[in-house]
Amino acid sequence: MATATYPPPPPYYRLYRDYLQNPKSAPEPPPPIEGTYICFGGNYTTDDVIPNLEEQGVRQLYPKGPNIDFKKELRSLNRELQLHILELADVLVERPSQYARRVEEISLIFKNIHHLLNSLRPHQARATLIHILELQIQRRKQAVEDIKRRREEAQKLLKESLATLDGH
Repeated sequence: MATATYPPPPPYYRLYRDYLQNPKSAPEPPPPIEGTYICFGGNYTTDDVIPNLEEQGVRQLYPKGPNIDFKKELRSLNRELQLHILELADVLVERPSQYARRVEEISLIFKNIHHLLNSLRPHQARATLIHILELQIQRRKQAVEDIKRRREEAQKLLKESLATLDGH
């Protein structure tokens, strides 16, 4: 029994048979997916929306609203996390059977911190993009200055060589 080393090509390769002679003969690509779609059994959406904690079934520990002071709230949650970790250590020493509630509280604080940090991601992406573009502008300006400097050096060398040729 003979087996092929590679599987046969997918059948849609025939759609591109005349591509070299006529590139417009190929079919148009499918339109981008909008809304929700299923991939490998999971439901996904093309909307970049961070679900709120209530939608995830988690109690929100910081104030709601559009004007959140992220720095203040993250510091507050960090202090609260440190306090709860110390209390967990105390509970583990004094009353080891009651540690589960402390672990749940710590998990809640971590989920709130994680959500706050995730809501800062779009701002971080914009700031990173601005920084990259500013670096590109700076490099291009330096390249232009370098080209101008080399052009002036070349013109100077040409004038000197013409002067030496005329002088001899």
